[in-house]
Amino acid sequence: MGHNGAVDHTRLRAWWWHRQGLDGGLRGADPATVLAGTGWARSVGGVNPYLTLLARAGTSREAVDTAVRDLAIYELPAARGCTYVVPREHFGLALQVGRSAPEAEVRVLDKLGVPRREVDALCAAVLGVVGDRPMDPAQLREVLGDAVRSLGEEGRKRGQSTTLPAALGLLQAAGEIRRVPVNGRLDQQRYGYVRWQPPDTGYSDEEARAELARLYFDWIAPASLAHFRWFTAFSAATAKAATAGLGLVDVGDGLLATPARAKEYADYRPPTRPAYSLLASIDALILLRRDHAALLDPADAERGVPGGKPAARLGGIVDLEDHPIVDRGRLVGLWQYDQAAGSIVTWTFAGRTDKALGEAVARTGAYVRDQLGDARSFSLDSPKSRAPRLAALRAAGGTAAG
Repeated sequence: MGHNGAVDHTRLRAWWWHRQGLDGGLRGADPATVLAGTGWARSVGGVNPYLTLLARAGTSREAVDTAVRDLAIYELPAARGCTYVVPREHFGLALQVGRSAPEAEVRVLDKLGVPRREVDALCAAVLGVVGDRPMDPAQLREVLGDAVRSLGEEGRKRGQSTTLPAALGLLQAAGEIRRVPVNGRLDQQRYGYVRWQPPDTGYSDEEARAELARLYFDWIAPASLAHFRWFTAFSAATAKAATAGLGLVDVGDGLLATPARAKEYADYRPPTRPAYSLLASIDALILLRRDHAALLDPADAERGVPGGKPAARLGGIVDLEDHPIVDRGRLVGLWQYDQAAGSIVTWTFAGRTDKALGEAVARTGAYVRDQLGDARSFSLDSPKSRAPRLAALRAAGGTAAG
């Protein structure tokens, strides 16, 4: 997104922050209400769903886990086939808009000599054994026996060691089964599978795509069609059709909003006092548009990336390697959790520090330490693998707190 003066970027960033519920407007709201109003929380076996709800509503880990157990919110394959935590009212929609994504794995199996009929037969076999009690993949392989085919070294190279993952992916996308986290936590990736029948949306596929467009431009507009296409993986023609009924207007820089939201945005005035949030690197504020550079002041976009290549600049990398600190929507620093020390290491631009920031760091640090135990970015993240990132933040002038 260019800084050509057509848009007041301070107001734009604060507006996104406000619409994302990071200004305190959703304090105390239940998890389903938060996710319905601000967007689905990307889930990759890391901390993002928990920090999403903490930052917006002050939700405890126990309350999040209870909402998952009660199916008020759940982790499902959704847009692009990617996994998100979504509210109950969007279960059917999330599955419908991402339903075709697992076909890519089926095509890989076809290249490995596995015909579609074999995959369909395995799906039927899985449905024949999965019930109300969760079964993990090892149990399924044991019970299904020869119905699951090992694909050898060539399969492993292509990310498909057996035919079971593709079958499970198809069944999840169809809503026939769902994954159950083994210990009820969203920040890990050990699952069992149970039978399930999600609510039917009643939408045609075209209507489902239009509904997703309506939600998207409510969650994070102003946004461009390119942003929407990244989130959905829709083609240009499909994205144009999905948004046709919204009456989108350009508010500058090619960013679009519905007429009602465009008026609200034009009338919005950002708060004058600092208000900080420590978010996950894939928080909806960033990931719905996958455009963290839009949250940076131009001078900050030119800052070097801690631990990065000499020419790397914060505004030029595709994704953040560390978690962001934002002040009224502006990205003002980065952080990681040092599990051994039980504290957060922060690197703020120009050494920024004030009482409000200290309180936000302390609040998030206590939550991670006392309720989560760690702040993994994704399932394979660990205190050991994170050590270089912590070292890079410290070398850039980062300090420990919280």
